[in-house]
Amino acid sequence: MNLQRIIVTSALLLSPALAFAHPGHDHAGLISGIAHPIFGLDHLLAMIAVGLWAAQQQGKARWALPLTFVATMLLGGLFGFAGIEIPLMETGIAGSVLALGLLVALAVRPPLTVAAGLTALFALSHGVAHGLELPALSSPWGYAAGFVAATAALHTAGYAIARNLPLAAAPLVRIAGAASALTGAWLLAA
Repeated sequence: MNLQRIIVTSALLLSPALAFAHPGHDHAGLISGIAHPIFGLDHLLAMIAVGLWAAQQQGKARWALPLTFVATMLLGGLFGFAGIEIPLMETGIAGSVLALGLLVALAVRPPLTVAAGLTALFALSHGVAHGLELPALSSPWGYAAGFVAATAALHTAGYAIARNLPLAAAPLVRIAGAASALTGAWLLAA
């Protein structure tokens, strides 16, 4: 039942028809915000990995990790909208792909405070990057709504995939994590 709620909620969040039904909204900003995490390989891999990693956790961590990522990413986005940059932001993003991939590949289950702290650290870099890349003439709020919705949907997709695999296919989640880690290493070397 919870999986069904997650899927329905994600579908509603990503439904552009709902946003377009109200005049005065910035459609270009919303669509750009949705596109940024989905079409940026580094963002896409990190956000799916958060969902995969959350699915490997127990108890509150299953929800805390994605929620921490989204909240901290939005905070970082606000910093980016204000023009605040963080040192080594791109390195942090590539490093998050590597680290999250390794966490999934090794199925690491640290204490919740450590897991949430790492998640927040990774999300901050992604959020600042999203905020700094606000398209000209776009509403920051439409853009933020887009990247938040897309991020939540990617987390949900990773979580749903990992939780609904048959037991025999469960090692595929770890393989996906290893592939993400390798891509993160490649991004760092590039």
